[in-house]
Amino acid sequence: MKVLIVGSGGREHAIALSVSRSKKVTKIYCAPGNAGIGTIAELVPIKAMEFGALADFAEKEQIDLTIVGMDDPLVGGIVDVFNARNLRVFGPTKAAAILEGSKAFSKDLMKKYNIPTASYETFDDADAAVNYLKSAKMPIVLKADGLALGKGVLICNTLDEAIAGVKEIMLDKKFGAAGARLVVEEFMTGREVSVLSFCDGTTIKTMTSSQDHKRAEDGDKGLNTGGMGTFSPSPFYTDEIDKICQEKIYKPTVDAMKKEGRTFVGIIFFGLMLTSDGPKVLEYNARFGDPETQVVLPRMKNDIIEVMEACIDGNLDKMDLDFEDNAAVCVVLASKGYPVSYEKGFEIKGLSNFEGKSDMFCFHAGTALKDGKFVTNGGRVLGVTATASTLKEARAKAYEATKLVDFENKYMRNDIGQAFME
Repeated sequence: MKVLIVGSGGREHAIALSVSRSKKVTKIYCAPGNAGIGTIAELVPIKAMEFGALADFAEKEQIDLTIVGMDDPLVGGIVDVFNARNLRVFGPTKAAAILEGSKAFSKDLMKKYNIPTASYETFDDADAAVNYLKSAKMPIVLKADGLALGKGVLICNTLDEAIAGVKEIMLDKKFGAAGARLVVEEFMTGREVSVLSFCDGTTIKTMTSSQDHKRAEDGDKGLNTGGMGTFSPSPFYTDEIDKICQEKIYKPTVDAMKKEGRTFVGIIFFGLMLTSDGPKVLEYNARFGDPETQVVLPRMKNDIIEVMEACIDGNLDKMDLDFEDNAAVCVVLASKGYPVSYEKGFEIKGLSNFEGKSDMFCFHAGTALKDGKFVTNGGRVLGVTATASTLKEARAKAYEATKLVDFENKYMRNDIGQAFME
């Protein structure tokens, strides 16, 4: 079968690698892709938001399955366009992708269906938000309502910081239209865990747990980023916690979406906080996480195409997800200055060191080909992932692997997973 993947990041490279291992797949395309994805798929020069052109391509090339990796096209309704043309596609419809597209919607959904989450208030007016903050307990969390590349969250320790945050999001439009509405949320403490899941609208099957590192600098300092590294599994996500989440969070979310007439087929990403009062939802995403996918999919034994088709056909209840009894750690190699400003176009050296390896992967995110050479082309450039029998071994191997590849202005955090190994 022919498969088209929509997206251009490290997540899509990890998806493409998993797809390439399927016995059912004969040809992979990726639109628009990146230089690394181009080594295992044919790149198509169509942007992720050009729905009509993508559907035309799928029809012309007789694509059997399109996999949408990115949030923007899902929230924008790409699945609806493909469905209307009887093109087989994996991902939620526009009505279902609002689970990620609007934080206000998802918070209201959780409140209505008693799904545990932080207390919150939603504001369309900056002055009203500031007045509320004057009597609120600090620290507090401010979230832009819409999509903001994983960066639209501010943790404010003081009232002055919170007022400045409201101005930044709602008035200065730091995150564009995403900040037209603001969610002000109780600050929760505990361990953060990410759990990805496959859904067919009725049945939900969760993947192995993982943990992202969002801040740019060591010690969880600096600005929020799209993610600087991750590991899997989380030692804090126990069988007991999983049981609670299955009963109070995962299944209730899928059932709630169905009751709201927004049946969810695709991937639900659960961002969880393991609080002293039990696990609570920090956020939902309507697609694979990035860089969580880079540590979860290399551990999955299943044929990813078979699982995705079971979701589309409503047969997920007949499948069991199976993961290797090992661990994985991903360290993101970024361009110095990310996530604010950075230079591009530097040659990347050493990529051949990863060829033929089954326990080390170099997933491309912001890369391009220029005069036959791989060059940097974004803030997050590469995701270096290693697998091993334990987290400690995987972490050591991943950091050793970061030495195998180099480019000018290379930057990374040096503490991915460190606090969780001790």
